[in-house]
Amino acid sequence: MPPKPRLTHFLCLPLVTPTSRLQLSSAISSFRDKATKTSTPELPDGIPEKAIRPLGTLHLTLGVMSLLSQERIDSALRLLRDLDLRELLSSSTPAVKDATGPSNSAIHNESKNKAGPGESGEVAQARPLHVTLRGLASMHTPSKTSILYSSPVDEDLRLYKFCQKLRDIFTEVELMVEENRPLLLHATIVNTVHVPVGRGKGGHGKNRAKLTIDAREILEDYGDFEWMSNVRIEKVAICRMGAQKKEDGEEEYIVEGEVEMP
Repeated sequence: MPPKPRLTHFLCLPLVTPTSRLQLSSAISSFRDKATKTSTPELPDGIPEKAIRPLGTLHLTLGVMSLLSQERIDSALRLLRDLDLRELLSSSTPAVKDATGPSNSAIHNESKNKAGPGESGEVAQARPLHVTLRGLASMHTPSKTSILYSSPVDEDLRLYKFCQKLRDIFTEVELMVEENRPLLLHATIVNTVHVPVGRGKGGHGKNRAKLTIDAREILEDYGDFEWMSNVRIEKVAICRMGAQKKEDGEEEYIVEGEVEMP
């Protein structure tokens, strides 16, 4: 079996924007106050505060990359900048026919008529992506887990289809590590890998933290919790692995490159 590639970067949709920052900050603060006081036999003082991800790190990961040379980094950034995001958004719009209303084709024709000078109907349909983040789930058995996350509300799968298209584009040219599991869009809220648990523990890889938590009570309390509502996704970014602290003390991932969403 070939060795696993060393992961250096990831493709993502950052969730912290000027619009979402206040919502997310308030939600994370409320969650921190609750979670760090929810006592369990294993954690009488609640979930360790260091396990709760900082505001600046919140994002939706589309895939991970092994960019071990500047040439591969440049190739990934060039591909990112060459993306036709309007076309990808347009082609991700689901064809829905409502028995009580106009068909999707009728709506499409109407949008073509309303399109401005030089605008095609497809471009007119490339409306911005707005995301609502709701609920809390466990990546493992809830009674013994190390990761808790929230998923975006995506009833028409438009967000998922858009993200899958981006993932496929980078995977096809071998700039993204191919995954054998379906894309799971999620924002990590709790990750115990960031909590030191004695010598040789904490961190990543072979030194991954062994701390697990019983999250059943907190999951029940936050099953319908809304972290942010109807926030426009503003960028697609390639970030370096490993969040870094800024001068103001906030943590965030270093952005290798990013493009604006339409």
